[in-house]
Amino acid sequence: MRLLIIGGTRFLGHALTEAALRAGHTVTLLHRGTAGCAVLPEAEHLHAERDGGLEVLGDRTWDTVIDTCGQLPRVVEASATRLRPRAGRYLFISTISVYADPLPSGVTEDAPVATLADPRTEALSNETYGGLKALCESRVRAAFGAEALIVRPGLIVGPRDYTDRFPYWIRRLADGGEVLAPGNPEQRVQFIDARDLATFCLHLLDTGAGGTLHVTGPTAPLTMRAFLEGASTALGSHATFTWLDEAFLRETGVHPWTELPLWVPATDAAFSAVDLGRAVAAGLHCRPMADTVRDTLTWERALPDGARTGSPAMTREREADLLLRWRRRS
Repeated sequence: MRLLIIGGTRFLGHALTEAALRAGHTVTLLHRGTAGCAVLPEAEHLHAERDGGLEVLGDRTWDTVIDTCGQLPRVVEASATRLRPRAGRYLFISTISVYADPLPSGVTEDAPVATLADPRTEALSNETYGGLKALCESRVRAAFGAEALIVRPGLIVGPRDYTDRFPYWIRRLADGGEVLAPGNPEQRVQFIDARDLATFCLHLLDTGAGGTLHVTGPTAPLTMRAFLEGASTALGSHATFTWLDEAFLRETGVHPWTELPLWVPATDAAFSAVDLGRAVAAGLHCRPMADTVRDTLTWERALPDGARTGSPAMTREREADLLLRWRRRS
């Protein structure tokens, strides 16, 4: 296939590009030119801001467009409209955050999506993110119809994750010692290795799949306890776990999702328990969690000094303070 990947040089985009090149596809990347050219020399690189910079595409044609970074409906609509006469299919990377509240556990792809009080807003925030992504999906469907493919991932993890969500836990578990474990040990967690997501997206294109799919993992239910203990074992760590309940975490102002990644309050637990039946039936495969854990640590340890800055994840000082306060209260 001749692929145009919008984005493509960081994390998921990088994984998609590598997987596509490995499979023998011809890849053109449209990105801002701030990273990636040196490490993806086999791909063609077009440098432009997608908002207002689509002229660089000219009148060229592609079999499929993969949009990894669309967040604003106006911008996605411009890309989809311009490319409709020049591409056979459009795969849009969306999110499981598109759904309206309250989200039921085991939600399927047919559940109602969020709506915005002002659908013209372009202010990105936790409150608008899902609604904006839902509008982006609608713009792609309007342009490409049955040739639109919408993929809704959950948390994307693995090497090149600069958000420090998953790497926080891998780094912390590798260090060992007493580890603050958050909330209910039996609460579900879901995530997918970017490389598995990339491979599955290409598989969907190869098989002509359409519609909308949740793409996260693992394909069998995983609890927070099983994740922490399994990751610790994979790393050969001697970490021990002290479980702090949700009430204490909320009382002490711990931020879910970011400060303690993978942990969410019980009221948001459904976001980590979405239905995967459609993706599994389409051939979704997730590598063993231990491989993702070890590969992430290898990548993390190869980062140059100073590369990990501005992380929102919990510091060791904050963790020690919370554990001390927990023991005193207990």
